[in-house]
Amino acid sequence: MNTWIAIGATAIGCYVVKLAGLLVPAGVLERPVVRRLAALLPVALLAALTAQQTFADGHTLVLDARAAGLAAAAVAVVLRAPFLLVVAAAVVVTAGVRALGG
Repeated sequence: MNTWIAIGATAIGCYVVKLAGLLVPAGVLERPVVRRLAALLPVALLAALTAQQTFADGHTLVLDARAAGLAAAAVAVVLRAPFLLVVAAAVVVTAGVRALGG
């Protein structure tokens, strides 16, 4: 039963957040600071999530094959490779490092 309470609370919370977003006046959304924040916030959140998933294992800092894959993806992005090639480079390097015992 506690699971259903958590699901219900989450659904209500999502609805309240969505409603709060719809109630924000249009004038507030047109401010340059708000537009800039709205453009940069998803990038910052994705970068933080990527770093946490790559370098953390519970409460410890880890440097393993995932870091090598992330580095390969970063190099591919700097070289302006297509997205699928970036993902493929990360997968191949991560699998290669793991196969070599990393």
